[in-house]
Amino acid sequence: MSDCECLAGCPFFNDRMASAPATAKMFKRKYCQGDNTNCARYMVFKAIGKSNVPGDLFPNQLDRAKSTVSKALGNANVRGGQFPNQLGRAKSVIHA
Repeated sequence: MSDCECLAGCPFFNDRMASAPATAKMFKRKYCQGDNTNCARYMVFKAIGKSNVPGDLFPNQLDRAKSTVSKALGNANVRGGQFPNQLGRAKSVIHA
C-alpha cells in the first residue's frame, strides 16, 4: 500500500513530532504507511474535512475522532460505529 495522501502536509508530523523522531517514525509506520483507515486524523479528515482536524489530535485517539465528527455533524450519537450516510461526508467507519 502507499503512503497516506495527507502525510506530506500533515501538521501533526511536520510540526508536533519534530522533537520526537523515534515516536514519529513508529506512528508513521502504523498509521500513515499502508492502511491509514485506523488513523484518527485521517478519519476526521475524510468525514468532515481537513479544516476540522484538531491540531493536537493524535493518530491513536479514535474516541476523540468519533466525538469530533459527531459534534461537527450535529449528531450526538453515532450509531453502529458508522457516520450517517445521508450527509454524504462520512466515508470511514470508526470501530468503537
